[in-house]
Amino acid sequence: MRKTLREYQELALRFVWEVGEEGANSGAVWRAVNERLSEGKSILRAFVILFLNDMVDDGVLGFREATGKGGHHRVYVAKLDENGYRKYLLRAVVDSMMRDFPEETCEVLKEYKNA
Repeated sequence: MRKTLREYQELALRFVWEVGEEGANSGAVWRAVNERLSEGKSILRAFVILFLNDMVDDGVLGFREATGKGGHHRVYVAKLDENGYRKYLLRAVVDSMMRDFPEETCEVLKEYKNA
């Protein structure tokens, strides 16, 4: 997944997959990511929140509202598992290539199919 995600993004997704249906708020994801990042690295919570919200917008994650200290918070849950996410990425790449280079993309896909 590192071809398309930064280290902290992959770690965030993997953590949400690990916690399953229980879900995780941005603080829990942020703490888990910072614990698991390569030595000497850390990430701001804002970057984690922006990434999680992008994944919601893309349909990879969902969320439910929960109340707690400071008001309402999002609890993020996976809508796609790792396999589903990989297919989502492939579809996004192929769709983009089909828009920009339809003939060449079809030729290459046929080569893969016949290989």
